[in-house]
Amino acid sequence: MSFSVSGQHVTVVGAARSGIAAAMLLAQREARVTLTEGSAQIDAGTAEQLRGAGVALELGGHRRATFTSADLLVLSPGVPLDHPDIVAAREAGVDVIGEIELASRWLSGRIVAITGTKGKSTTTTLTGRMFAAGGFKTLVGGNIGTPLSSQVAASTPQTFHIVEVSSFQLETTDTFHPWIAVLLNLSSDHLDRHGSMEVYGAAKAKIFANQTPDDWAVINADDPQTLALARAARAQKVLFSANTPLVPLTSIRLIGRHLVADVMAAAAVAQIAGVPREAIVQAVESFTGLEHALEPVAVVGGVRFVNDSKATNIEAAQRAIESFGTGLIVIMGGRFKSGDFSLLREPLRTRHARVIAIGEATPLIAGAFEGAVPVDPAATLEGAVARGYALARGEGRDVVLLAPACASFDMFRDYAERGRVFKQETRKLEEEWNGTREH
Repeated sequence: MSFSVSGQHVTVVGAARSGIAAAMLLAQREARVTLTEGSAQIDAGTAEQLRGAGVALELGGHRRATFTSADLLVLSPGVPLDHPDIVAAREAGVDVIGEIELASRWLSGRIVAITGTKGKSTTTTLTGRMFAAGGFKTLVGGNIGTPLSSQVAASTPQTFHIVEVSSFQLETTDTFHPWIAVLLNLSSDHLDRHGSMEVYGAAKAKIFANQTPDDWAVINADDPQTLALARAARAQKVLFSANTPLVPLTSIRLIGRHLVADVMAAAAVAQIAGVPREAIVQAVESFTGLEHALEPVAVVGGVRFVNDSKATNIEAAQRAIESFGTGLIVIMGGRFKSGDFSLLREPLRTRHARVIAIGEATPLIAGAFEGAVPVDPAATLEGAVARGYALARGEGRDVVLLAPACASFDMFRDYAERGRVFKQETRKLEEEWNGTREH
């Protein structure tokens, strides 16, 4: 029997994009929906749209009874499972699932799910482009920005849903069943939420939980932790590696060797699905990367500025740093999540790099690099960009790299806003430089 919420009272927790999409989908499926949000206000147009669809809004805090009296609780990814009201709902016998789980129960097409600590968005985007280039009916969504719930209406048996999934989304899955599941890599991240690498790894491994021998698991051959997590998967296993070129390396137009592995993962998925090789290569050749992921911004007076604001953990920052040679200035910092900054000492030292530290993590960064790497504090990202340029010009360095190794929430709404500010300040410098040259 198909999943139905008709006539049921469903509480959706969190009014970000995925929560709003879930609430609208549930209302369309004739549930009695309450959307509860801790903030006192949401966008007025969105609120009007939700109320017009019959969704009751509970803003400015949560009422315990809204959780415990529901037939079903649907969580946005940012909502922790140990929230007291969610614990109370579970104890009252309420089913608790996430938005990805909800949407997947109503999809008609096959799911390609992609997760990992780093590279999810690049791999998801490129996989979608390969499928589209091959003439496949393709929808790309999930954690990458388009909620899966908003794509249910367009799902057909011929549709391939290319879905980026985070650990937060996977931990609230139950029946989620990808035809192809991809685990790119695993390293320390989100331990402020998950508590330990074991719990974090277990959340990632749920991507394989409902697969059968008719499905496929695509796994990084170069990552021992990934291989270990996938060992129990029942799906057919396909290994990918940065050292196994499924497409010509000359067709890849991305900064950073680690991104080669993401390209090979996407190519492995496309091959399983039967995408023609020429379509795979065509998609790679036309792909120059994502915004905020080792994104070239500008060259100002011989100094290259590169935006990797998506590098929100230590390993991602390390990969970014290792994509460059000597002559590097790295802007780093923000809200520390987890990990060990000292792992970056050697990559920075061997490149004779210099660090400009911003945000709450500044003392941690200074302590970790003491005696090995010069660290300059900056009160703002705007100041860090100006300082980085001045140092680069004065010391003959040629790259200023934003690789924060931290979350953005102490100074910005999200990593995207942080990246946009970095680019905005860089372009101001570029305008000043061009103005100076014209005079």
